Amino acid sequence: MEIPVRQVTDDEAAFFGEHGWVRLGRLIDPGTAAALRERATGFLNGRSRSHETLVDEAFGQSRDIAASDEMFGALTASPQMGRNAVRLLRGVRAVRVQVTNLLVKEAGEHGATEFHQDFPWMPMDRSAMLTVWLALADVPADMGSLRFYDRSHRYGLLGRSFTRPGDDQLTQHPWLKELELSPPLDLKAGDATVHHALTVHGAPANRRDSPRLSFTVTYFDADALYTGLPYRQTDGLGLEVNRPFEHERFPVVSLGGQDA
Repeated sequence: MEIPVRQVTDDEAAFFGEHGWVRLGRLIDPGTAAALRERATGFLNGRSRSHETLVDEAFGQSRDIAASDEMFGALTASPQMGRNAVRLLRGVRAVRVQVTNLLVKEAGEHGATEFHQDFPWMPMDRSAMLTVWLALADVPADMGSLRFYDRSHRYGLLGRSFTRPGDDQLTQHPWLKELELSPPLDLKAGDATVHHALTVHGAPANRRDSPRLSFTVTYFDADALYTGLPYRQTDGLGLEVNRPFEHERFPVVSLGGQDA
């Protein structure tokens, strides 16, 4: 199965490098997004509605969806997705898949996603990592599309969030409010945003009646080394400290031929 994915443009790659995030309009076509949405609905309807953690209060999720569904797996492993990630991260020869996820933000059930960085939890020795956030249905801004603190990726590791109430990045680092906040984004099904793992980002609560549905895939430098930092996703896999993530859970995305 092959999922058509468009190529990132020069302007989009330059914008990502400068700002730490970018909007990719129509990364996949609406028909493909509709097919993925139909599959996603089944998975999300069957999820357990846990509210054990602060993350659970912000959104529901179905992790590692690419391992469970052929179509999401094909999108994740798409050579064009790999080429796009390599182009945006710059200086990396290839990328591995870190995690895939289906996310749902229900009106009345989930609140805002507090502003945070993704990387502080990660057991990699370098921060060349990004997340593609793909809208599976139309996501108007008031449904909870992501917002980003512009150029915040330039300030390095700012600490963990979602560990206790009131530990979001803006509380920890009030100076972040001096940076420009990206505008509210209205996304169509098939549009995506991409953010660097050091970019401070969050999302408002969903103010619409229908759920916010999205698919995310995180890619990281294929040459990154394992640090041994305790992390639920990697604990017990037998990874060697100071060695690459050579495990089936973290496949290298084949870049195929030239950009299409």
